[in-house]
Parts: sequence; structure tokens; C-alpha cells
Amino acid sequence: MTSQQPYDAFLLLSFGGPEGMNDVMPFLENVLRGKNVPKERMMAVAHHYEQFGGVSPINEQNRQLIAALKPVIEESGPRLPIYWGNRNWHPMLEDTMRQMADDGIKNALAFVTSAYSSYSSCRQYLEDIEQAREKLGKRAPTVDKIRVFHNHPGFVQTNTDNLQEALSNFPAGERPDVEIAFTAHSIPLSMDSHCEYKQQLLETSRLVARAAQHPNHWSLCYQSRSGPATQPWLEPDICDHIRNLHEKGVTNLVIMPIGFVSDHMEVIYDLDTEAHLLCSQLGMKMIRAKTAGVHPRFVQMVLELVQERMSGAGQPQALGKFGANADVCAPDCCQKGASAGGRPLPASAEAH
Repeated sequence: MTSQQPYDAFLLLSFGGPEGMNDVMPFLENVLRGKNVPKERMMAVAHHYEQFGGVSPINEQNRQLIAALKPVIEESGPRLPIYWGNRNWHPMLEDTMRQMADDGIKNALAFVTSAYSSYSSCRQYLEDIEQAREKLGKRAPTVDKIRVFHNHPGFVQTNTDNLQEALSNFPAGERPDVEIAFTAHSIPLSMDSHCEYKQQLLETSRLVARAAQHPNHWSLCYQSRSGPATQPWLEPDICDHIRNLHEKGVTNLVIMPIGFVSDHMEVIYDLDTEAHLLCSQLGMKMIRAKTAGVHPRFVQMVLELVQERMSGAGQPQALGKFGANADVCAPDCCQKGASAGGRPLPASAEAH
């Protein structure tokens, strides 16, 4: 459902994550609701959180993003109240939308913390919104989702700056030959066939590598796959890619989690822990580039996307060959896929 009225609120919509050991199992039960995942798989993922005291970085990073957005929105407009809701942990989306209704909000504009198109990173959030609206009934505010932004100049510039900072950790004479591994959460091929996820990731990686003047030594890899071994997922896996690079004699590597906008558990566990350990064992120097986080250009991009949607005028900002995504998703876009069976549990449960 799309509003035809002026927007009167901004909603940050995210995945959510636990903030203590007592939160971990209830959080995972929320993620797994309706999915046929063995108990031992849930316990294995819970162990990842245990290594960090049960605290995911995602909620705190969303708080930081809100804190960075408030003065920008206040100074540059539109001056919208900011709300925050999650899919799987507090503040839950339904609770947030109930508060919005209590506050008299009628038409909100939502920024989802994922830059790409797929079922779990786009359409499922639309479903979350409609489910919350159904529960609230007639007084539920309308919530419109801002378009995906994988090729927005602000997202590309943010990641370019972070890549260049990571490359600065290597001696100047070695930098041209440093390998770049862009990573994103893997999804089943059946899900990818119903969206532009892989194509968008490749385009963002190309744009960032080119802008960083490093166009030749990069690859797109994936991480955090789960599900049965018989189900094909996007590859190569980052750790398999690291082993292949080592066999080719590569000693310097930057891993850039281009598929994430903040340091989810999957970044700090799958990359900072597992991939870093593998590189150490193989004698490779590995630097993990920062995610977008609260980079000033990323924060400004969010404002620009809000202004773009509210004005409805001018050409939407986009780089590369795809152009800007549509404001309103097509009814048949980003489906689950015939055999995906919904979103499987990833390695650390916070892909999008």
C-alpha cells in the first residue's frame, strides 16, 4: 500500500539482534518461526553469540545511525520524527507502529538497512509492514519503503572511502596488487533467480573498485550460507576463495562486506573471526574494510533518499548501468523462489 498523502514520520526498519545472553534464544526463535531448522543448528548459531556475550552490534549501530540522522534531518529537512522498528528483536516493528499510531502518525517513510533486492532484504520487509498494519487495524499508519540504494552515489562513495582506508594499511608499492574480496550474504540460487541480488552486488563492487582506482584485482564472494548441502547457493564461499588465493600465491587481501551496511554479527564472526583466523593460518595479511555505519556520506544519502521520495521531482541519483530502482516494487519481484522455502537460518542470523 502506498500513501498519497504527505509523510509525517521517518521509520528506520532493520533486522534486530540480541543484546545479552538472555536474549539469544528468544531472538533465534523469532528468526526461526515457521522454519524447519534442527535444534542443533540453532544451538550452533547461539554459540556464535556466546563468544560475544550474547550481544550483537546491530542494535547499537542502529542507535548510532538514528543519532547521526537527527541533526541532519533537523537542519536540512524534512523535519520528521524518527522511529525505529525491527523484524526479530526489540524494538519490534509492531510495537513501534502501535506507538506511531498512538502519536497520530498517518504516513511514514521507511528506510530499510539493506541496499539490495532479494526476498529477505526487500520483499519480506514489505510483508512485515503489512502484517503489523493488519494487527493494528484501521488506525495503522501507512508505511512506504524507500527504494534500494546499491548504486546511489552516497553508498558508492562511502564504500570507496572505506576501501581506500583499508588499502592504506599496505605499503604503497604493494597496494596495486592487493586482492579485494567483496562479500555478501549468500542466498539459495532459487531465491536469486527471482531478484537482481547478484547483479546488483557485482555492479556495486565494480563501481567501488573503479572509484578506488583498483579495478583489476577484485572478486565477489559470499558468506554465511546454511541449509541442506543438496540446495545450491551463491558461491564462492569467502573461506574457499581465501584458500584459492593462497594457492595462487596471494599474500595481501582486503575483505570488504559490501553486502552489509553495518557490522552485523555475521561480519564480526564470519569475517573478523573465521576468515581472519584462516588468513593467519595461511600467512596472509588480511584487512577487513569498514561497513557504511555512520559515515557522513552514508548519513547524507539517507536524507537524500527521503527528500527524493517526498519531492517526487527530478532524476533519482544512481551510478552505473542499472539506473535507480523503482520507488514501488512490482507485485511479482523478489519472491522466495520455488525451493527456497522461506529464508533459511544464516550462520549468525543477521543477514539483512
